[in-house]
This record gives sequence, C-alpha cells and structure tokens, in this order.
Amino acid sequence: MKASARATANSSLSDQELRSTTARSFRSESRRKPASTAEPRTKLAWWAVLFLISPFVPWLWAIGSMAISPYRLVLVITVLPCLGMWLTGKAGRILPSDIAILLYCLWCMVSLTVIHGFRSAPESGGIIFIETAGAYLLGRCSVRSAYQFYAMARLLFWIVAILLPFAAFEALSNWNVSLDLFAKLFPTHVLAVNVPRWGLRRVQTVFEHPILFGVSCGGILAAVHLVLGEKQSPLRRWSASAIVWTTAFLSLSAGPLTALAVQTMLISWNWLLHGYQERWRILWAVLFANYIFISFVSNQTVPEFYLTHFSFDQESAYYRVLIWHFGSESALNHPLFGVGFNRWDRPDWMPGSIDMFWLYHAVLFGIPAGVLMLFSFLLLAVAVSFKKGLDEKLIQYRTAYLIVMIGYFLVGWTVHFWNATYVLFLFLLGSGSWLLDAGADDGSTTRSPLPRRPAAIPQTHRRKIITRRV
Repeated sequence: MKASARATANSSLSDQELRSTTARSFRSESRRKPASTAEPRTKLAWWAVLFLISPFVPWLWAIGSMAISPYRLVLVITVLPCLGMWLTGKAGRILPSDIAILLYCLWCMVSLTVIHGFRSAPESGGIIFIETAGAYLLGRCSVRSAYQFYAMARLLFWIVAILLPFAAFEALSNWNVSLDLFAKLFPTHVLAVNVPRWGLRRVQTVFEHPILFGVSCGGILAAVHLVLGEKQSPLRRWSASAIVWTTAFLSLSAGPLTALAVQTMLISWNWLLHGYQERWRILWAVLFANYIFISFVSNQTVPEFYLTHFSFDQESAYYRVLIWHFGSESALNHPLFGVGFNRWDRPDWMPGSIDMFWLYHAVLFGIPAGVLMLFSFLLLAVAVSFKKGLDEKLIQYRTAYLIVMIGYFLVGWTVHFWNATYVLFLFLLGSGSWLLDAGADDGSTTRSPLPRRPAAIPQTHRRKIITRRV
C-alpha cells in the first residue's frame, strides 16, 4: 500500500513537473524566436521620415556664406552614420552604383579644385558629397524591406495630398499661400517668375519653381498606384493616383506632365498585359520601331522631335534644343574638368540655365562626372530590373520602382533637378536597392507564426520515467 501510494504521489508529481517543463519550454522558445522568423521592420526610421518631409519645408537659414535648408540639415546629421552602415554591410552588399556615386563626388571635388583652387573646393565639394552621397545612402540604409518601401510611398502620398488644396488655391487665386505661411516663421526662397498658362497660375507651392513642384509630386505616381494601392479597391487605388495626377498637373509644365503621362502608360501596359511575361520585350520592340520611324520621316533627331512636339511653349522647347547643342559643345571643349561655376560656352544672348539634368554634370564638372552620374542611375536600375527569384508582390514593387525611375530619367532630359528635388530623386534611387537582396519570402505580408508548442511526451515514456523514480 505504501509503495502504491508512493507511486501514485510520484506519478502526480511527475505529471506536474512535465506540464511545468513543457510550459517553461514553450515560453523559452517564444522568447528565443530565431532571426529567420523574426518580424521584419515595418516602419521607417525617424531620420528617414524627417528627411522625406524636409524637401517640402522651404525654410532657409544662413551659417556664414553657407545656406542651410531643412533637408540639408538632416543630411549633415545622417551622412556619417549612413556611411558607417554602408561600410559595415547593414545596407546590404556594396553595389557598383554605390562606387559610381562616390566616384562622382570625388571627381566633382577634383574638378572644383582644378578650376577654382583649394579655397572654395572644400565647401562646394562637401555640399555636393552631402547632398549626393548623403541622400543616396540614406535611401539605401533606410529602406531595406517591402514594408519600409510601402511606408515610404504612403508618407510621400500623404504629403502630396496635403499640398493639393494649397496648390489648387494658388492656381485659381494667383496667391502662393503655402509659401507665405512658412515665411511667417523663417525666411524662405523667393517666388519664381510666373507666366500664367490656360488662365491659371503655374503652381510653385513650397518649391523654387513650378517645374520642381511637378517633378517632386508627380514622380511618385507609380509607387502610389502599384505599392500603396496594391491591396486597395480599384476606387481607392485610382482615387489616390488621381490626387497625385491633379497635384502635379497644376505645375502646368511640359516636363513633369510628360513624366506623368509615361508613368500612366507604363502602368496601363503592365495592367493590360499582366498575364503575359513577354510584355516588356514587346514594349521595347515597339519603342525601337518608333525610333526608327521618326528617324526616317523627320528632319529632326528623335530627342528634338519630342522636345518640339510635346511642349506647352515652342520657344522653351527650342531653347532646350539649343541647350543640348551648346551644352554638349561646351562639355567637349572642356572634357576633363568642365567649367566649374564659371560661364559655360554659349552665345552672349543665351541665358545661363542648363535645363537638362543629365547634361548639367558634364558641363560643370567634366564628362567623367556626367558619365558617373548616368552610370550610378543605370547600374542600379538595370540590376534591379534583372533581379530573379522575386514573388508576385515583389515583382509589382520592382515594377513601381522602375517606372518611377523611368519617369525621372525621361524628365531629366528636359529639366534640371536641383536642391530639394535633387536630394529626393537620389533618395528614391537608393530606396530600391533592397530588391537586390530580397528573396521570394521577403514579400510576404503575413506575420510570422508563433513557435509550435512542444509535443506532449507519450504516455509510455511517462510510465518509464515514473517507474525509474519509484
């Protein structure tokens, strides 16, 4: 009887121990969730949020001879931490486009030293490094997953949506109320010379020029439609796209509107032929045939044809043709180091503005700088376009990124990106690099499952344990 009672007590005790051990094991396993099943970061870092807001804040401060804007202040603070993250591999592997960006900054510094001497080169070259490499690396380091790419698109959409009523008011009333509101606290940049079109004011809002407003707001159209609208109903998706379209349209500038039209056509092409894998090869064939056709039937080059036939103002279109002719000639006259901030080679009657982003760097800093800037763009965009092993969601995100970049690439032949628009473009360029490190699992939006509860110990094993203890 005593032995039986002792066995019963030990059996009860062992059951309790087993249950307690199982519970402790479950809690322990829950705490030790492996890195492979850890939840991905879904939010942008605070410095990335500040940066994405800062281009839309037009304040200007002066420290000595240096102008400080909000976006420049953010980049000054983040450039070294981002450089450290990049060097230690926290932004993924080092890419050829990274090297091209850094070599561009180095060449600009060398060019400015040769043209203007050692005194002015450090300040100007330092600003170029901060705004170029700083913005690009911030995009590389801040956006490392589909979740963060989505968060970036969402934040930019809401900024554009907030600007829409101010833009509409400015277009109808000829009063830039948004700039005046910011000017009540700190100095801002001045109003641009504005010639009305179609009876409306060309909207500038918080940017230096209506063109920059149109490029910055319209550049995110594909990201809003394909990323932000991925899980939305057609009504909500197209409504969000319409907000971006309307806001950017109020710039009434041919360059930004061309980028909007190209993005819309590419989105439509992707939607119409979504189930056909060869759709992009067909598009390339159509574009090539179009190029050949225009080359034969027109007495203009293909770029000149589009510049002169798709513009609000024939005079400004003709001026861009002149920029290409005289700008490229100036770059060839000063092929190695450019002209720096001196007068570039052009007729006396021609203004000094170079409204062509992809030509600007070659004219000012030499052909190597122009090639490096173009290569930094193409190397990353082409690498992302050929990335294999992505699931359906990541393919859609990649399509959005590439369409955004195509819009910037095309509009860059008709306008120049400077200040806030320049750093925003480079951030967006770097923000797609995570796709090169992504796998098929990275696009999943489902939460990682909890660790499985350890299986209960079979009854036969319990008897053996109890028997041994008895």
